[in-house]
Parts: sequence; C-alpha cells; structure tokens
Amino acid sequence: MTQPTSEIVMYTHPDCPFSAAAKMDYRRNKTPYTEIDLGQQPEKIPELTALTNGERITPVIVEGSQVTIGFKGQY
Repeated sequence: MTQPTSEIVMYTHPDCPFSAAAKMDYRRNKTPYTEIDLGQQPEKIPELTALTNGERITPVIVEGSQVTIGFKGQY
C-alpha cells in the first residue's frame, strides 16, 4: 500500500531570490508543489502572516502540519 503524497504549498513573492531558489530546487527534484504567488494573489497575505506570526517573509513552505519559513535557513 502506498502512502498518499502530502500536499506542499509554497508562498512566494516574485522579487524574492529565496523564493526563486526554492522553486528551482523543487522543480529540479521533481517535487510537486502548489505555489501561492503573493504578487498575483495579495488576498492570501493574511494566510502567510498567520503562519509567520505576522511577518511578511517568503518563501514559506507548508507540508502537512510542518511550516518552514525561508529556504534552507534563508529568507
């Protein structure tokens, strides 16, 4: 029996080099994810700030109940 793949959601911003690096890494590793580009979807900013204790930081990567702020320790 195979385990279901967990949904990965990545909050990004077009001017953020760490968002670009995270997306490139996920694509290179063929890791599927759903992107929420805050430049295109500003109505999602409250979701982001709820995950970051009010900070407007990207990228934020959500996998199941695990929230990672930044990419490889950088944001």
